[in-house]
Amino acid sequence: MKQEYSYGAVVYQEKEGEILYLIEYRRLGHVSLPKGHIEKGETPFQCALREIKEETNLEVDLETAFNHVISYSPFHGVRKQVTFYLAKAKTFDIISQPEEVKEAKWLSYKEARSALTFDTDKQTLEAADHYRKEHA
Repeated sequence: MKQEYSYGAVVYQEKEGEILYLIEYRRLGHVSLPKGHIEKGETPFQCALREIKEETNLEVDLETAFNHVISYSPFHGVRKQVTFYLAKAKTFDIISQPEEVKEAKWLSYKEARSALTFDTDKQTLEAADHYRKEHA
């Protein structure tokens, strides 16, 4: 079985006292968190930062003390492991990458959790939200 590795983040911002999370409406039809395949010579942190920048044009600070790993099989014979970090946005105006992302939005926790397609992404968001509250 082929093993793939991807990295991304649960991206958030605080706006007028409310925490908002970034979610992506993907061209493939699902709603998820920013992530992508690691490229040769990249560190996991570099990969996460690059993917967020490519998919949304946002600059973020990675909070790497938080990491949440999920695994799944996107295709027969392929196992994918995705590590998510927590990331605080430094910029806020989203420009979606048209090849992969139909639209990206800032949503409240409840709205973001409801919008996410996969349970693994919902669990990742829950873990990140809990961590953020514990370490705020």
